[in-house]
Parts: sequence; C-alpha cells; structure tokens
Amino acid sequence: MRKTFFVLVVAMLTTPVWAAVTITVTDLGEGVVAIDYSSDETELVRAFALDITVDPGTIDAISDFAVGDDNNGYGIFPANFSRYITVDPATGEVSDWSVAGYSPVADGNDPGALGGLGTNGITIEMGSLYDTKAPATQGRLCTVTCSETCLLTVTTNATRGNVVLEDASEASVDLTGAANVQITTGATASYTGPQMDEWVAVGKPDCWCASINPRQCHGDADGASENNYWVSFNDVEILAAAWNKPLELLTGNQICADFDHLPEGEQKYRVSFNDLAILLANWQLSDAPAPDCP
Repeated sequence: MRKTFFVLVVAMLTTPVWAAVTITVTDLGEGVVAIDYSSDETELVRAFALDITVDPGTIDAISDFAVGDDNNGYGIFPANFSRYITVDPATGEVSDWSVAGYSPVADGNDPGALGGLGTNGITIEMGSLYDTKAPATQGRLCTVTCSETCLLTVTTNATRGNVVLEDASEASVDLTGAANVQITTGATASYTGPQMDEWVAVGKPDCWCASINPRQCHGDADGASENNYWVSFNDVEILAAAWNKPLELLTGNQICADFDHLPEGEQKYRVSFNDLAILLANWQLSDAPAPDCP
C-alpha cells in the first residue's frame, strides 16, 4: 500500500456544513472517562481537534486510542506526526507507528493548545488515513484518567481545526453530552479474576467483579435470576446485542456478555463464539451455575 502523506488538517474553509457530529462523555468509574463520537452518516469525519478540561484536578493519562493508518480508526495525530513518525522517502510508507510518545495530546507549547497531561486541560488531535478500512460513523476516540472527582468538559479547538469532514468542510458539533459531566474516582467494585489487564482495557466493568455478579463468567450477563434460571433469555439478548462488535461499539451493559474476559479472533471481538459456548453450557440450569467466579 503506497501512500504519500499530506498535512491532514488544513486552514478551515467557509463552506456549508454537511454533517452533524456528536461528542459524548461517559464516566467509567475510578476517574476513567470515555470520549466517544457519532456522526449522522452524511459525511465521514476526517479529523478532530478537541479541548478536554477538568475542574478541579488534572488529566493524568490518555489511553484506548487507535494508532496508525488503515485501521478503522483515528490513529493519525497531526500535532505529533512530524515529531515522532518517520516516512520512508522511497516508498511513502511508515514502518513503525509504535513510537514512544506518539499520542493524540498536543504539546502545551503548540499554538492554541492547552497545558497537556498533568494539568487541568489537554488538546487532542486525531485524524484518519486509509485505503479500505474507513473509521466507523460512531465509536470511541480515547479514554482519559482524571486525578480526582471533577466536572469534565469537551469543546472544539478552533485554532487547531475544530472537527473537519472528509470534504474539508467544518462539521456541526453537538457537545450537549460532553459539558460539565460529573466524573467520580471512587471504586464501586474490585476485579479479582485472572484477566486484570483485560478488565482495565475494557473500562473496568462492575459486572466482571465477583462481588457484583459471581456468575458472570458462567454466562450470567445481567446478574439476575429468571424463574430460577441464572442463565436465560435476558442474557441471550445482551449477548446478541454485543455479538461480534469491536470494543468501541459496545454500549451499556453489553461488555457483561464477554464471559471469558478475552478478545476473540483477528478482529478481537469481545463477545463471540467462546462466550456463546459458555452461555450454552449453563443454559437454563435450575439454581445453577454456582456463584464461584474468581
């Protein structure tokens, strides 16, 4: 795949708005916050330039973002591309995207950028570059970690380019669900199972914790009994809603149907055939399975 890299975010044109983009903020608990997007499918987004601020406290980490090109995500970071990424002049290819320090967070010294990690505000810049694997019209941009209980707000950054569509026009952005969102840092439950890294990677869901749902690893997605059956139709509905979706498209309690706590297949689906097998093995067993998930 031969590519020539160009500057992704150009000077904004005074052209008509063709698409609406919604940015939402979700408190995942323990100070971890998801920043998600969705568009009306009129036009794909090419790049985001967003300011994320907290009051009080600081933003101490960013994670769960795509890196690189042609990966169904926004893994090109214009603010840091020239600082960290090397393009082969002969092939136009990037051989290594996994360079330490390459992240969506703009340097605090860049024009119009906020202070950066460890301060009360960061500016993120994220763009797409692809041949065939275009980003979805909705998904997760990243998660950030806050130092303390706070109100978190996301706004567009005009100096850095706002939100740009693939036709280079500026999107209309709905930030209603991203303003003054209450973020908590107190843990509601602790995971004690063997896949601690996976629990953290998927947002630390309470339903994986034995203290909340001791049968979840056996196919009980909702933590409730249906006519003395712990694994029954409600659990199937949750599994079906989450079936073969990438993590960034899972919503609500759908991650609770990831019974084996592991990604599956080349696409790394969180809920797929292994989880279905667990559910079927425990399907409508009276007063079973035992509440012994680790």
